[in-house]
Amino acid sequence: MQNEMNMSNNQQSENMMPNVNHGGHEIFDTHEVLAGFINVLDQYQLFDQHIKDQELKAILNHQYTFITDVYNIAVEAFSQGKKPSHVSQPYEMNQKNDVIYGLSPSQPKKPNQSVNDMNEHGVSGHMLGLIKSTGSLLAMTAAEMTNPVLRRVVADSVPNFIEMAYEIFLYQNKHRYYQVPQLAPQDMTQMIKSFAPSTKNIIN
Repeated sequence: MQNEMNMSNNQQSENMMPNVNHGGHEIFDTHEVLAGFINVLDQYQLFDQHIKDQELKAILNHQYTFITDVYNIAVEAFSQGKKPSHVSQPYEMNQKNDVIYGLSPSQPKKPNQSVNDMNEHGVSGHMLGLIKSTGSLLAMTAAEMTNPVLRRVVADSVPNFIEMAYEIFLYQNKHRYYQVPQLAPQDMTQMIKSFAPSTKNIIN
């Protein structure tokens, strides 16, 4: 009789428990990831009021909408532990893949004296830092997640954050906020030719 009661209590406990197909380490990492998404979204709202350039404003709004969807998908996968109602599509940026090389004269950088000094240069730099750090966090956590659905959601987000970071970089580069120096031609050639293919395919 006692055994039957214990079995009944265990079954009731299992029915009342939330989805538990997550490891402890994964739980903490996922909380960090979801809080990171919220952090990006909240800061994007703060940045919006300092942007006058419609091109950067369009990038910010496009990324805000995309990240919100990724956040909702991740919350659904985390809370239910099964395939979410929809998956995120690959992020598509509107920037052209043209990079301007070389340095041009510019004023030395220094901290703003007040929030009124915030402009597109600074805002786009903050955006780039946020997206790069979030992408790095996603890559690190995806490698150790135990729930296959949540792991796939997080892992699939990494290329999208790389694309968003590249979009911001291209915007900065076009406006000369992010300048790209190059090596002297002879140095670049030597560096490029510093490696050769391996002919060994297996370990004997």
